[in-house]
Formats: sequence, C-alpha cells, structure tokens
Amino acid sequence: MAEEKFSRIIDRDIGQEMRESFMDYAMSIIVSRALPDVRDGLKPVHRRILYAMSELGMAPDKPYKKSARIVGEVIGKYHPHGDSAVYETMVRMAQDFSMRNMLIDGHGNFGSIDGDFAAAMRYTEARLSKIAMEMLRDLNKETVDFAPNYDGEEQEPVVLPARYPNLLVNGVSGIAVGMATNIPPHNLGEVIDGVQALIENPELTSLELMEYIKGPDFPTAGYILGREGIRQAYSTGRGSVTMRAKATIEEHNNKARIIVHELPYQVIKARLVEKIAELVREKRIEGITDLRDESDRNGMRIVIELRRDVNPNVVLNNLYKHTAMQSTFGINMLAIVNNEPRILTLHEVLKYYILHQIEVIRRRTEFDLRKAEARAHILEGLRIALDHIDEVIALIRASSSDEQAREGLMSRFGLSFEQAQAILDMRLRRLTGLERDKIENEYNELVQKIAEYREILASEALVLDIISQELQEIKEKYADERRTEITVGEESILDEDLIPQEEVVITITHTGYIKRLPVTTYRSQKRGGRGVVGMDTKDNDFVEHLFVTNSHNYLMFFTDRGKAYRIKAYEIPELGRTARGTPIINLIQIEQGETVNAVIPVVPSETDKLLFFATQQGIVKKTPLEDYVNIRKGGLIAINLREDDRLIDVKMTDGNEEVILGTAKGMSIRFLEGDVRSMGRSATGVKGITLDSDDEVIGMDVIVPGQDVLIVTTKGYGKRTPVDEYRVQSRGGKGIKTINVTEKNGTVISLKVVKDEEDLMIITSSGTLIRTSMAGISTMGRYAQGVKLINIREDDSVATVCRTDKTEESNEEALDEEELLTVEEELIDAAGTDEVAAPEMIESEEDSEEE
Repeated sequence: MAEEKFSRIIDRDIGQEMRESFMDYAMSIIVSRALPDVRDGLKPVHRRILYAMSELGMAPDKPYKKSARIVGEVIGKYHPHGDSAVYETMVRMAQDFSMRNMLIDGHGNFGSIDGDFAAAMRYTEARLSKIAMEMLRDLNKETVDFAPNYDGEEQEPVVLPARYPNLLVNGVSGIAVGMATNIPPHNLGEVIDGVQALIENPELTSLELMEYIKGPDFPTAGYILGREGIRQAYSTGRGSVTMRAKATIEEHNNKARIIVHELPYQVIKARLVEKIAELVREKRIEGITDLRDESDRNGMRIVIELRRDVNPNVVLNNLYKHTAMQSTFGINMLAIVNNEPRILTLHEVLKYYILHQIEVIRRRTEFDLRKAEARAHILEGLRIALDHIDEVIALIRASSSDEQAREGLMSRFGLSFEQAQAILDMRLRRLTGLERDKIENEYNELVQKIAEYREILASEALVLDIISQELQEIKEKYADERRTEITVGEESILDEDLIPQEEVVITITHTGYIKRLPVTTYRSQKRGGRGVVGMDTKDNDFVEHLFVTNSHNYLMFFTDRGKAYRIKAYEIPELGRTARGTPIINLIQIEQGETVNAVIPVVPSETDKLLFFATQQGIVKKTPLEDYVNIRKGGLIAINLREDDRLIDVKMTDGNEEVILGTAKGMSIRFLEGDVRSMGRSATGVKGITLDSDDEVIGMDVIVPGQDVLIVTTKGYGKRTPVDEYRVQSRGGKGIKTINVTEKNGTVISLKVVKDEEDLMIITSSGTLIRTSMAGISTMGRYAQGVKLINIREDDSVATVCRTDKTEESNEEALDEEELLTVEEELIDAAGTDEVAAPEMIESEEDSEEE
C-alpha cells in the first residue's frame, strides 16, 4: 500500500514546474477570459450572456425578464465565476454611454454617466436588443462550432456568427497576463463600408481603408484631435487618439460662460465637475465664478460661469489641459486569432472578419442544402405515391403492420426508408388536387434552391456578394450618423493656447533690459499708448525700442555675429509699469561678447516680408522672412559673415524700399533695394558700398520720403540733411559725401533717418548721456560739419546714438543757445568738471564730391 502511494510522486524541478504552470494559467486567462475573438469581437463572458439570453427566449419582442435570472443561467451553465462580474458585464452591454450599439435592452437603473452604479440585479430587467439578434442569427444552422461547457453537461458556441464586425463597432477593453487590449468603438455604417470596400478590392491597405472608416466613433461623441494617431493605430495596431469635450462659449448677462455638451469617452461627468471645482479652489484655474450641472433627459449641459474680465478661450484651454475634458485613448488592437493573441492592423481585423463570414455563409448554405435535399427526397417519394395512389392504398391495407407496409413500399416502388415512412405518415387530405399542386410547387422550388445552394458553394464570389448584401441590409436598418467629430489641428494643448491674445507693449532699453506690459496699462495712465514715462531704468539707460504687438507675435533679435534668435511676445516677463525689466540674455541664449544690434517684431501673417542686412564691411543681403520661421532655441545663423566682419543692422522691408548706408569717413550711398537680389539664409551677400581701406560702415536705414538723414560724429557734432539731397545711385559704388569729416568733428558714429517727433539719445564712452528733441538739431547741407550737440572732453567720445519716442519730459521745440548751455552745465556737473566749451556753429566747407 505504501509502495503504491509513493509511486505516484514525481520528482520535478520547481522552477520548471512554476514556469509551465504559470504559462498554462496565463494562456487560459488570455484565451478564455480577457481577450476578444477577432471574429465576433466578444470575450467569452459576453458571448455566454448573449447565448444564455437567446436560449431563454429573451428576444426583443418578448417581455423583459429579471437580470438575476439571466445571471443565474450564465453562471450555472456556462461561466463558473462570480455573479457580480457577470452582472457588471451585462450592465455595460446595456449602457448607451459605454456601447456604440447596445447588445442588451435594459429596463431599470443600469447606471449613469455620472458614475452611479446600477441597481441590484434583483431589481433590473433585460432582454436582447434588436442588433444583438444579428450577432446570433443563423446560430441554429450549424454556422459555428459548439463545445462542451465547463462541466460537460451543456454545449455552448465557440464563436457567434456575428453578422456585422462587432469588434470594431462596439470595441472592447481587457487586461490579460502580460498583455492588454483596448479597441475603441466605431460607426456601424463606416465599418460596413470598409468591409464592402475590402471585399471589392482585397489589396486595400489600412490607410486606404481610412477613406471609409474615418476613425473611432465614441457613444459620448466629442472631438478627436487630428488623424495622425488614428493612422498609426490602423497601420500598426498601436496608437493613441486625443479626445476632447465639445464645449461652446456664449454670452449671458454681459458675461461669457462655457457650456459643455459632450464629454470624451469613459469620462465620468460628476468626477469632472468635482475636478473643476477643486482647480478653482486651488486657484490653478482663475476666472470661474459658478459651476452647475444642468444635464437632463434632453442631453448633457455643464455650465461654467466666468468673470467679465477673463478671456473665455484661455479658461477653456486651461480646462482642456488640467481636466479630463481632454483625454487620451490608447489604442491596442489585440485579439485572439486561431487561439493566439495577435496585434492586428485595420486591414487584418476586417480580413479575418470576412474569412469568418465566408465560413458562416458556407456552413449555413451547406445546412440549408442538406435540409432542402432531405425535403426534396421526401417530396419525391410523395409524388411517386400520389402517382400510384390506388396501389399504395391497397398495399397498405393489405399489410398487417407498419413495418410490413414500409417494406412493401420500399420494395415495390424503390423508395428509401424516409420516403416510405413519409408516405405512411401522410394524411388523407394530401390526396386532394390542391394539396397535390402544393407538393409539386414545393418540390420545384426546392429543386431551384438546391441548384442555387450548390452554385453558391461552388463560387467564392457569390459568397462574398451575399456577405456584402447582408451587411448592406444591416447598415440600412441600424446605422446612424457619426457622433464623434474628427478635427484637423493641434493634438495637444500648447502653452500659448493658455495665453490670451491681446495687444501688449514691449520695451527694450539701451543696455538690454526688456519687459512686457498690457497696452491697457498705458491707456489707464492716459499716456496715449506710450510706454516710456514712468519706467525705472538704471543710470544712463533709456528705452531704445518700443513695440505695440500681439502677445502671440514673435520678436526677432539679431546680433553682431550674424545670429538670429526668436521668442514669442508672451515669453517676455510681464512686469510693473515702473519696473526696469529682465535682461535679454536671460531670455535668449546669446554667447559671451555677443551683442544685440537689431530687434524686429514679426506678425505671423507677414510671410511676404523681407529682411535686409548690412555689415561693417559694406556687405548687404536680402532674404525672405519665411526662411527664418524655424529658429532653434540656441539661435540660427542669419547671415554668413566674412572674417573680421560684423552685422551692423537689420531692417524689415517689402522689397520696394530705398536703403542708405553711411561710413565712418563721411561717405554714404542711397540705392534701390531691388538692386540686391533675394538670396538664401546662409548666403554672405553682395557689396553695398565700396570702402576705403581705413573706412567702415557705421549705419544703415530705410529712406522715408520727407524725413531727414541724421549724422552724429564721435566728437559730439551732428546735423540733419533732407533725404532729397541724397540721390539714388547704383549699389556697390563709393557713394557721396554726407558730412565733411575733420579733426574737429571726428569720424561719423551714426547715420539714421529721423523725424521731428522723436528724441535723440547720445551716450559717451565715459557714460555721459544727453537727451534732446530731434527738432532742435539744425538742418544743413551734406557738406556741412554740423552743430555741436554735446560737449566732449578730450579723453572722451560719443559711443552710441539712439533715437527714441518723445516723452512728455522731452523738449517739444528746437533747442536754442541758452538751452544748450543749460544742458552743458548739467553734463559738467555730472562729469565733475568746471570747464565748459560754448556751443559752436561750424561754417560749411566746400569739398569735392566723391563718387
């Protein structure tokens, strides 16, 4: 006895046993519980619920029956698992916000989109929906295989006939061991169109099938942002789509409010409302004053009231970013194919469905053929009996038993057992002439049907036609309009989507401090839109650039090393009206020793504009603005500079401007912008002016008719000359005199085209600064040496000259001699010296004009 007991013990490596046992368990979970079959799109539990309800006779035209009865039938006969799991599955199949086409018609509380649970199974009732009957149709015609249930006492279908592609129509999600599936629901009509197209042309790719199947169609509607995720999922089996709630902005009581009408799939409305309220309490989203859920039987309606001063689009974008109003659906098209889990493309899903339908149609046709042939065989016997009715009656009357009569008929007329039995079972009323005609007509119809069945079985093309026709019938009967709208655009919320589009003022100081302010700040201060007054700058600093632009427009920065940088206006910190600003070097990644020489605001719609460059060595270049749309964070080479050359200035033009260049030795040249052909970003450029060996370009500007050319020298002299005195020449020449350069006035430091309504800022090397009205500078001819604008000590010189917008503190009229003396006294006090040179007007000196 002991030997027999121990003989059943098998030595086994525990590691190998664990691996094999776990793999058996894992495959059981994968195939028998968690993943759908590619043919009918159902997990075993879904299939068993539908089959059990069918067996209970719960058709759409029959009364509802208690859910508890259905659950009991399922777990008692087919699904030996927990009743709660079966009921929850059944509940989901009856929810219009979970299933695109519900398979169960529920009666009672089956939960809500607010996350409410369904009532207990003893309270709810259910029956099969009409479209569920299409999943079960022809099940009794041996169209699919049956297998024993868990205890071997019942038979259950391995798969349902599924007369439409349920895997795509209703989708499915499930988690197995080491793998998961997540297939979104689709529109029934679109999916059927895709199947019909693939039947017509089996070579269609997954992407080509997107012409028919546009993308997922969720029962809760909403939006899908972009098609890239859909294309990826359909072509590879994996991808993700971004879903967004449908919301509108409307005016109410002079305030804006956001109305949410539709939600992303599987988003619980009540939790969403709680999340929004939480974000408002934490002040992560500002501007919301009230939040109400006004949803009723007519549809969803979440009302979000806003303050008057907030931008509703910004609030809406924040809701998309921080709540489930924008969600991602990760598509993983994993299904069971031939008892193996596989990731499938859209083409493969439809292909396997078509193969399943071919099998269903063949098996159904074979079943119908067998039935028709069997019936025809019986009718043939009846026809023989009717043709010999008197002899048949006599034979039967003469027989002592059924067996003797049957044997007599079989031997006398050559009938089969079934035919002879049918004759014996025939009623006397079948002997009437009308019944004889019915038998004949039925026989002829069966002969025709048998021929049709055999023709179908002999031709795959006919089988495919039947599949297509039956799908078309289902489409016409059950298909509805697409609910989810697929939009073209950004698939994610960018930071700029959260920034309101508004007019802002950008100020940049001479020493490189920049800040942003809403234009309303200046309006409230009644400054006429000017943002200069009240800005607190450090010593000897001033506002050099002031732009009014949109917060979503760009600012382009160009440095002396020929590099371009770009930032959005909203990326510039918004500071107080009197704040100094943020150093530009904190916003753009310029290198050590690199200085910004030009700043240009860019409107995205200005795609036809050009950038005109000028370098110290007289090289000019013109390049389309669109060549600079993709500027990296670390900058982009804007112009290919020659050795020892540096970028002087950049101007935005329309291609039809006139440009003037000025040199340190007092030469200038005015030429048409059209003389410089447009060239690429990496080009060096062409010669704008021919320089002497000891000369260099110090300035470039665009000619404006009616304005003046301002010349300032290193020793503080300056003058204005009408632009008309500078005739247009050809590009590349030596140019003409713009000022008579002598030891007294020094070399030219600046050339600018100016107008009276501006101020001039002059800064010396020692840091002395003077601001004067442009209107106070004398107008002189090209050969004049100019008037002294600022007294310069022998060891000092003018370092920088800038024009800036006039402020209320600046002089509005020309400076007279007394005012100049006053300015000089202030400068002397600042410099700590008592020596003052009186302002001096220098006589004009004739000089030869150099071409």
